[in-house]
Amino acid sequence: MTAQPAGAQARVPSPRAARGGAGIRPLASAAGIAALLALAPLAALAWIAASGDASTLTHVAVNVLPDALRQTGVLLLGVGLLAGAIGVGAAWLVTAYSFPGRAVVSAALSLPLAVPTYIAAYVYVELLDPLGPVQTAVRALFGFRSRADYWFPEIRSMPGAIVVLSFVLYPYVYMTVRALFAMQSANLLEVGRTLGARPLELFRRVALPMARPALALGLSLALLETLNDVGATEYLGVRTLTVSIYTTWVNRGSLPGAAQIALVMLAVVAVVMTVEVRARGHRRFGASVKRPRPSAPLRLRGWRAAAALSVCAVPAALGFAVPAGFLAREAIARWSRRGFDAEFLSRLEATIALAALATLIVVLLGALTASAGRLWRTRRMSLLVRAASIGYAIPGTVLAVGYLWPLAAIDNAIANAARWAFGSSPGLLLTGSGAALVIAYAARFMGIAVGGLESGFARISTHIDDAARTLGRRPAQLLREIHAPLARPALFSAALLVFVDVMKELPASLLLRPLNMDTLATALYADAARGAFEDGALSALAIVAVGLAPVLAMIRLSGSQARPPEAVALEAEQE
Repeated sequence: MTAQPAGAQARVPSPRAARGGAGIRPLASAAGIAALLALAPLAALAWIAASGDASTLTHVAVNVLPDALRQTGVLLLGVGLLAGAIGVGAAWLVTAYSFPGRAVVSAALSLPLAVPTYIAAYVYVELLDPLGPVQTAVRALFGFRSRADYWFPEIRSMPGAIVVLSFVLYPYVYMTVRALFAMQSANLLEVGRTLGARPLELFRRVALPMARPALALGLSLALLETLNDVGATEYLGVRTLTVSIYTTWVNRGSLPGAAQIALVMLAVVAVVMTVEVRARGHRRFGASVKRPRPSAPLRLRGWRAAAALSVCAVPAALGFAVPAGFLAREAIARWSRRGFDAEFLSRLEATIALAALATLIVVLLGALTASAGRLWRTRRMSLLVRAASIGYAIPGTVLAVGYLWPLAAIDNAIANAARWAFGSSPGLLLTGSGAALVIAYAARFMGIAVGGLESGFARISTHIDDAARTLGRRPAQLLREIHAPLARPALFSAALLVFVDVMKELPASLLLRPLNMDTLATALYADAARGAFEDGALSALAIVAVGLAPVLAMIRLSGSQARPPEAVALEAEQE
């Protein structure tokens, strides 16, 4: 053994010291940029709202907000009740019972996530309108001569909007609750059965209370998507806060009025998030430290099996199969009549380019932010990471209104500087190009990347970080050489989810896109608005097809996690 000089050990940088050293500053700066992307439009909103005069505020408070708040509240209540009932009921059936076709419907129940709400609304209006195929068949079957001879539910109404949105958004509840049901211990259910609890009582008094945190999370996601929607609610005749923001800005030309409504909408979002946190945190449940024995599903036969299969198949059919089948038929029919649409290709290229650029920015900034939060565990950094993630809870219309003023101010400053220096203006570099859209997309979906990568990084032992630091690796090298390779699945999943969400995003795209640029979503919105939805069927089908990729990946992952080997063995023994 060779003797070491005194103090040699002190020259090795300690992990705790490295967290606050200069090497962390580039990562901290990236986290600050990501937080600024989410917080800047909120500050701008307050400034724009305050710039309105008293008449604008009075008009919004008297003529817009009361009805918009009422309709938004009714829509949220209706979607929460119906989507929650569908999601919880289907999750309980596929986890607690075994019946023919269960494996198929268990996977199919998640497929409506691939269908944007506005596409589902367009499809069902085409199907259920007086001139649509359903009412045409009703008149032919019963011999009715006109619409006045019979009663048919109106799809363009509040009940119609609740039903359409619920059958598209229930998978948020279904997937979260199903995962928790699958992890519940068989001992709890068996104790309930020995005490004489019937199946319905067992579900109500044992399984459902245990699933309360998952139910609160799933419902909050569904309600946030409902708040963010503008295409479906406007098309179905429901004047929500989101629709009011859009019409106040676009139709009435009042940006301060739109900002004032947006601030009210942020308050509604805060209420939804607060209710969700309290619903999950009010009660806590514990489990044994040992791995719980999974519950074997009870086998159903005869009419009970048929009823369970039907109950699970109907939401999957109405939420995915009907819209996807109708879109495929319309796209094929239009192609056979008019041939290939060259404009579709240009819109597809623009959409893919915007989605790819936004995904690259979001994943890079998200990786840097998540890595900074892992390596520098301070309260300030934790606040920056959380601030960077709040964009996903902010509706796209709110972000668009908040970004318009600061981006326009930057454009004007650049133009004035160019005129002073070169005698000519370069035009609107941000608001006149796709840059404004990319910035809004980055702010909106940064939370997906940060949250996904934080989960991926959490699976990497901190001892690896400590060992790398003792070998002289700086934080940026840790991310590039260790964190990113080991968290590659999380990086890929985050990139895929962001890419798909950008492709189908509508509210911010409608408000911030340049006049000479259309995405698939905005072109489809325009076709539906002028009563020519069949012209946009191919765009809608492309959006749904791309959206299938992450849904199928989630189905595969949830299936492998929800079916542990012990459950399969127990079910085989029972059969």
